[in-house]
Amino acid sequence: MSPQRRTALVSVAAACVLIAVKLASGLASGSLGLVAEAVHSGTDLVAALLTFFAVGYAVKPADSSHPYGHGKAEHLTALAEAGTLALVSVGVAALAAARLAGWAHVDVTVAWWAFAAVALVVVIDIGRTLTSLRAARAYSSAALLSNALHFGSDLAGTLAVFAGLVAVRLGWHDGDSLAALFVAALVLVAAARLMRRNVDVLMDRAPAEAVDAARGAIEALGPAVALRRLRLRQAAGSTFADVVIGVPTGAAVGQGHAVADRVEDAIHTALPGSDVVVHVEPAPDETDLRDRVRGAAMGVIPVSEIHNLVVIGTARGPEVSLHLKLPGDLSLHGAHEVAEEVERAISTAVPEVASVQTHLEPLAKESAGQEVDEDPGAVERIVADLTGGLPRALRFLHTDEGIVVFLTLGLPEVASLADAHARASKVEERIRAILPDVADVIVHTEP
Repeated sequence: MSPQRRTALVSVAAACVLIAVKLASGLASGSLGLVAEAVHSGTDLVAALLTFFAVGYAVKPADSSHPYGHGKAEHLTALAEAGTLALVSVGVAALAAARLAGWAHVDVTVAWWAFAAVALVVVIDIGRTLTSLRAARAYSSAALLSNALHFGSDLAGTLAVFAGLVAVRLGWHDGDSLAALFVAALVLVAAARLMRRNVDVLMDRAPAEAVDAARGAIEALGPAVALRRLRLRQAAGSTFADVVIGVPTGAAVGQGHAVADRVEDAIHTALPGSDVVVHVEPAPDETDLRDRVRGAAMGVIPVSEIHNLVVIGTARGPEVSLHLKLPGDLSLHGAHEVAEEVERAISTAVPEVASVQTHLEPLAKESAGQEVDEDPGAVERIVADLTGGLPRALRFLHTDEGIVVFLTLGLPEVASLADAHARASKVEERIRAILPDVADVIVHTEP
C-alpha cells in the first residue's frame, strides 16, 4: 500500500471515531452544534473514502488512454467532496435558523461528558490535520491537501461548538445554534475555495506563478533561445510544460537538441518534478524577414520610400520599426491611414512579426538639376594629391539646394573596400573645405 493510501486510511478511521463521538454526544445533549459537527464528519468520511480510492487510482502510471497519467482523479474527488460539504452545511444552517427563530425548540443539556467529548474531538482533529498536511506537502497531493484543510475547519468548528456549549451552560441557549451557524458558514467558505482551486486544475487554467517562473528561466538562457510558445497544465501536484523555441536557422541538429536540453534543465530548476516537452523550430532568417517586410510596405500606395528598417527580436517574436516617406502635401489623417495599411500589409505578409511601428516623413520635392560649367582644376588637384591620378569623371550639377559634385575615382584593384571608402571620404572632405557652397559631393570608386 502506498504512503498516500495509508494516510487516507488513517483519515477514514479517524472520521468514523469522530462521527460516533459527536453524534452520540449531540443526540444525548440535544446540541445542534455537535450534531452539525457529526454530519460534517460524515461528509469527511465520504471524502476520505473517495480520497482513499482516488489516490490509489491517481498514482497509476500513464498509459495509452491517459498519456498525462491519472492525477486528475484526485481533483474530481476533491470537487465532489466540496459539493457535498456545501449541501450539508446549507441544511445545518437552515435548522439552526429555525431554532433561533423559535420555529423549533430543543433543550440542550450540557454535562461534563459533553465537554470531555469535545476535548477528545479537538485532540483527534489536531492529529489528523497535521498528518494530512505533512503528507500533502510530501507528495504534492491535491486530495490530501483538501482533507487537511477540511480537518482544520473541523477543528475551528469544534472550538466554536465548545464555546456554544459554554454559553448554554451559562444560561444563553442560543449559543449552540449560533455555533452551528458558524460551522455551516465555515464549511461553505472552505467548500467554495476547494471548488475554485480544483475547477481551475480540471479546466487546465494556467498557473500564473508557474508560468512566470518557467518563462523567466527560459529568458535567462539568453537571446539564442527565442520563446515561441509556453503552455502549462497541472494535475496531482505535477506540472506539464509544452514549450516551442526558435533557434538560428543555420544551427545543426545537435545544437538544437542541446538548446532543448538547456530549456528542459531550466524549467526543471524553476519547477521541480515537471514533465517538459520542447519543440525546436528554426528562427526566421532576418535578411529574408527584412526583404518580406520591405516588399509588403512598398506594395502600399502611395509609399514612395522606406528607410531605417529595424528588426528587434523579443520574447513575443520579431518587432519591426521603419520610416515611411509619403508625399508632403498629404494630410496627416491620410498619412495615418496609409501607415495603418502598411502595418496591416506587413502583419499579413509576415505573420511572425509581433508588432510594427512606423514613423512618417514627407518626401522631398524633386529638384530639376542642370549641368553647369565650373573650374575643375581645384577638384582635380585634390584627387591627384590623394590618389596619384586625375578623376575618371567629373560633373557639376546645379540644384535648388546648391551645386552637387559627381566624381569618379580610379583606385588599384588590390585596394580593399575599407581603404577605397577612406580615400573617397578624404576627397569629399577636401572638396567641401575649398568649396563651402557645395550642397553635396557624390564620390564613386572603381578599380
